[in-house]
Amino acid sequence: MAPMMDPDPVDNDIYKEQEGFVLIQHGHRDMVEATAFNHYGTRFASGSVDGKIKVYNRHRDGSWVICDTWGAHNSEILEIQWLPPTLHPNLIASIGSDGKFKLWVEDPTLPPGKGRRFNSHNNKPVWQLAPLARAPYLSFAIKHNPETRHTYIALINRNATLIIYENEEPENMENWVEVDKVNIPDKPTRGDEVSFKVAFDPNLEPCYKAVRQGVQRDSLAVIVASMNKVSIWRTKEISHSVSLGSSSSKELYCAADLKGHKGLVRDVAWAPGSIRGFDIVATACRDGFVRVFHLTTPAKGDKEARSKDFTKIPETSTVVAQRSPENTSRSVPSGIGAGLASTRPGTTAGHRNSEHHSKAGEVALLANEVSRLETNRTPVWRVEFDGDGKVLGSTGDDGKVAFCRSEPSGAWSKSAELGMTRSPPLPMS
Repeated sequence: MAPMMDPDPVDNDIYKEQEGFVLIQHGHRDMVEATAFNHYGTRFASGSVDGKIKVYNRHRDGSWVICDTWGAHNSEILEIQWLPPTLHPNLIASIGSDGKFKLWVEDPTLPPGKGRRFNSHNNKPVWQLAPLARAPYLSFAIKHNPETRHTYIALINRNATLIIYENEEPENMENWVEVDKVNIPDKPTRGDEVSFKVAFDPNLEPCYKAVRQGVQRDSLAVIVASMNKVSIWRTKEISHSVSLGSSSSKELYCAADLKGHKGLVRDVAWAPGSIRGFDIVATACRDGFVRVFHLTTPAKGDKEARSKDFTKIPETSTVVAQRSPENTSRSVPSGIGAGLASTRPGTTAGHRNSEHHSKAGEVALLANEVSRLETNRTPVWRVEFDGDGKVLGSTGDDGKVAFCRSEPSGAWSKSAELGMTRSPPLPMS
């Protein structure tokens, strides 16, 4: 009896090609330093030391084909990120060693491979931000609110200054306004190796226990790594009295410090899933450990709020900002820019030190280290959660990708590990 033939040999070949890792000839002239997938995993971008960004498209057969290449920065590219598809299907943000932050939008009407699809605006990005005071931007994070259609950008520069921007109009990527700016403690001295990272809380709203204790539902939260220190920053609502009424703005405050790091913190991540009642964040440290923290909001007076108390919480709660006597004659604009022109307590030219500002309206967080995961005693460079916040991936100098899972007790343990292996050489005939 003749052996049964494969009914679909083409599909079988495709399946074999998709097994394991797929090596891509990126085509950069120098080392690749930044990579990013889009939301659907169908497009891939890479940034190199040569200052160029390349975008690849995934075909149905599993192969990756280059779409376009363009010179994005005058020096090495540090970070790239696709913006959420709810905002724009193909929008890329990048930061380079030249200190500039840039937004690139794709024009699908232009032919691929010509170097013009993402910089069709007179060979320029749709928006860029130059560094201030010769302090280059080193890390950024982006958050988009699909309900309000507003987008927020968090940037941190070499002087350990955290700045948050908001687009002036919904879905407008060309006009941005500064929400607040604050100095992070312990900035590096000249000649020191630097490490800065920032990441937004990916959840649409804070966890419900934080809302019970007074955190506004539209409050922003970011985790910031500054050298060997990690902190959590949130925004509170500040009300300003103006000539024609009142307006409000957001102000950053330090909600918690994550202690215990023995080296430079290379990366930070915030897990999705605020329904659990507490937040989970992770850090990658040069000391060879991945640390996982639980962020809880303690009840005031050691008394847990009941469910009926949750319905009494107002949608927003504001704090009236008292202006200093020397600034009483200064006019304040209305709208989102209100308060940005006026100097807040402890502010000098719009710059606030994190240790000198009003405590009113602030809700503290309690940070508890639940797991300290060792990764072959080598420095860790990247950490990231999956979409459910139940799997944590990390990679470092050992060249492997380690996956950890959350246990019922709340602790995290290693569950899998991936590593590249070289194929054995073919025997000589």
